[in-house]
Amino acid sequence: MKVTIIYDNTVFQEGLIADWGFACLVEVYDRTILFDTGANGPILLGNMEKLNINPGSIDDVIISHAHWDHTGGLSDFLGENNAVSLYVPLSYAVSSSAAKDVIQVKESTKIHENIFSTGELESIEQSLVINTAKGLVVIAGCSHPGVRNILKAASIYGRISALIGGLHGFNELDVIKDLDLICATHCTQYIPEIKSRYPDKYIRGGAGQVIDIL
Repeated sequence: MKVTIIYDNTVFQEGLIADWGFACLVEVYDRTILFDTGANGPILLGNMEKLNINPGSIDDVIISHAHWDHTGGLSDFLGENNAVSLYVPLSYAVSSSAAKDVIQVKESTKIHENIFSTGELESIEQSLVINTAKGLVVIAGCSHPGVRNILKAASIYGRISALIGGLHGFNELDVIKDLDLICATHCTQYIPEIKSRYPDKYIRGGAGQVIDIL
């Protein structure tokens, strides 16, 4: 499994553009998934080009929630490739003709073998859950429903080993003590505290960061 951060508030790889928002590419089980689309289409597509990511190679797009900093690049992306399956939380109104398939997600859902959605939590946000040989990898957009609630929802599929994405105001750091990997991005307010508490588990975010989970 390979996760490439495309869009983030900071830059990891020189030459990319930082902007408020989040998007990442997930390559796993012969699927190529775009999770969220950042705030700005040209920045999203520009960073993808610099990372040698072809929009046409993407099979699925998963939108965590309806906020502009996660959906702003969707229209421009679909202008490049609308032959994708688009998974959105029920609270996000998208035209049924926006993509090849538009799937509204309410409950916990199997997307593909070993690939799941937590379902729309607190009527606002879904997270992506990938089952790997090392445990579950959870990818969150902003964690508006709370990290504790997201991990609880994901845990129906097994043991959680990694958490990647925006964690907002999360500061209950004991909740993530049993994880093997933490990459806090975008809106996370307590990155220094997470890094200090879990230096051996913490991975820096930023556009261009690549996380390989074998």
